[in-house]
Amino acid sequence: MTPPIARLTAVAASAVAALVVLAGQPAVADRETPLPAAFDRAAAARDVPRDLLVAVAYAETHLDAHEGKPSASGGYGVMHLVSNPTTHALEKAAELTGLPSGKLRTDTGANIMGGAAVLRAYADELGLDEAARKDAGRWYQAVAKYGNASTPEVARLYADAVYEQLGLGIDTRGVSVKPQEVTADRGEYAKARDLNAAVDPNAAAGILSADYPPANWVAASSSNYTASSRPSAYAIDRVVIHVTQGSYAGSISWFQNPAAQVSAHYVVKSSNGEITQMVREKDVAWHAGNWSYNTRSIGIEHEGYISEASWFTDAMYRASAALTRAICDKYGIPKDRAHIIGHNEVPGATHTDPGSYWNWTTYMNYVTGGGTPPWSATIDNSSAGFSASANWGTSSYSSQRYGADYRFANPVAASDPAWYQASIPSAGTYKVEVWYPADPGYNSSAPYIVAASGGNQTVYVDQRSGGGSWRSLGTFSLSAGTYNAVGVSRWTSGTGYVIADAVRISRA
Repeated sequence: MTPPIARLTAVAASAVAALVVLAGQPAVADRETPLPAAFDRAAAARDVPRDLLVAVAYAETHLDAHEGKPSASGGYGVMHLVSNPTTHALEKAAELTGLPSGKLRTDTGANIMGGAAVLRAYADELGLDEAARKDAGRWYQAVAKYGNASTPEVARLYADAVYEQLGLGIDTRGVSVKPQEVTADRGEYAKARDLNAAVDPNAAAGILSADYPPANWVAASSSNYTASSRPSAYAIDRVVIHVTQGSYAGSISWFQNPAAQVSAHYVVKSSNGEITQMVREKDVAWHAGNWSYNTRSIGIEHEGYISEASWFTDAMYRASAALTRAICDKYGIPKDRAHIIGHNEVPGATHTDPGSYWNWTTYMNYVTGGGTPPWSATIDNSSAGFSASANWGTSSYSSQRYGADYRFANPVAASDPAWYQASIPSAGTYKVEVWYPADPGYNSSAPYIVAASGGNQTVYVDQRSGGGSWRSLGTFSLSAGTYNAVGVSRWTSGTGYVIADAVRISRA
């Protein structure tokens, strides 16, 4: 059962902090035009799927207008309408709507209307007719273009993040989108490298990070850093923590843009802690705004905005801290706040990142190893706590499997779940991760069921990519006791075998 190669479903391999975020106070412009009404009106006026429009805005800004201030790449408002030397989405929105650029920058209702107009224009270029426009999955290539990416692989990364949000659902600032299955047509982007896929140590050169193997490698423009031979040319004795003031994909794309004149060695994703390296550690990235500190430091950017706490997830902290710990061990850097600093602490700095919402206590605890969860349990499909009906077959076909084998079953209009039983030591918050081998013939929308204390929660995962490593479903409130904590259901409209391999549950 091999699904079409150019199809993608909304996936949910990310921390729950991307699903439930802190509600902030709306800006003045938001009070003038309530966000739910603004999205409804723009979606209707431009015939854009409303939930997709919200997902684009969430992936860009978490629906925060940032008081009309620009992002690092020159994007404005909740729809991140970009205006910089190479990208003119703001100007395009002004042309399409007849609204002045100033209003599009600062008025949230106008900004959302402008974003909808630009997205619809890209759909028109694709030739989507009225019937096709009603299917959110047909908008994938338009969404990819909206991200203003420099390369197809980053465009795919951006669009995947948007469709991931449809699978997770959104509930913030009075705007809600229910979790939903959307099988999206990747089109030409199906051929682009999947930066969300698990890093393969046997992959071709130029894809893996040469300095930090868990990271992907996407090169920044050579116009945005200085080639060097550190640490022989310059000693490395600092790690500088930044916040991107933009999205993960948008920041990667910006560092690829020769006009940016900025870069960092690493970029960390908010939802699941994914890391992309863009400048080799031996080279001097332009990140600190101080040449001496540039030469002596490694710069790590973190997806988000300093004004919005929801970006700073536990998954991000843990992944970044592991990277910082590895850098410190490699170069003999003391793991303390004198050597691991914020951008705002660089002498002469004009930037204020990582800002007041960055939790230095938590971060440094993880860097020094004091934040390791005190309890964790891994349940494989061969463990005593695993149960499944005879409808689930056993296979050892994929080398990406966890353990000796894994289970598979055809999708049906019935649950028939495979269950993973765990003995949860005490009621609290737990991180749930899953392991599965990826294959084009596996399910495009596998439903994972988490038996949370407030009721079962379902997270959809595309098992055609991103396999062979632990993938986070998020953090959930679990009750104490021994019970079926995580299941994999067969009830899905996705295509391909549903896979049940292994589950890991850790105290958050």
